[in-house]
Amino acid sequence: MNVLLLGASGRIGTRIANELLNRGHAVTGVSRSGAVDGVDDPDFSAVAGDATDADQIARLAAGHDAVASALGPSGDEPPEVLVEMLDAVVDGMRRASVDRLVWTGGAGILNVAPDTRLIDSPEFPDEWKPVASAAIEAYGLLEDADDLRWTYVAPAAFIEPGERTGEFRTALGELVADEDGESRISMEDFAIAFADELESGDAVHEQLAVGY
Repeated sequence: MNVLLLGASGRIGTRIANELLNRGHAVTGVSRSGAVDGVDDPDFSAVAGDATDADQIARLAAGHDAVASALGPSGDEPPEVLVEMLDAVVDGMRRASVDRLVWTGGAGILNVAPDTRLIDSPEFPDEWKPVASAAIEAYGLLEDADDLRWTYVAPAAFIEPGERTGEFRTALGELVADEDGESRISMEDFAIAFADELESGDAVHEQLAVGY
């Protein structure tokens, strides 16, 4: 596939880019500056773009088979920018006639018990709530985008750089945790699950959770 990857310069974005490239896909990596470190492949091109600008998304997405997103607010942006980004991405994709979107979301939306989301559990840190709430609000825009083949891929409660093991579990709409209640995933293994879903389309219009 020819994939447009938004947020390509971030820690998760670079890992998704390398995973897709290793599978033989062509990737156009978008970042604010147009610079993407840590990705070196003849099938990769780095471009500058503003993910809150639907006109730019439409121009960049044209001719691609899918849009992948590892977008998140930077340190100087309010969490609510996630909503603005997703709105622009959906609008831009429609203009470009590209209908496949795989979006990196947050774990806060996932259920940990019947009718109880992670964000609503007592253990959820207060400092995470603004970004988690914005991610949940952005998800509402996806739910309304029936004309797109979208998937919301959510990591475990803790995601950090680590090993690429290829050993992980997935679930639909529910937080993945081990028998001790720990919910973790490496960025490398998250990238595998993300690329798997982009290729397979098994979880269209679903929240796909990833964890060990």
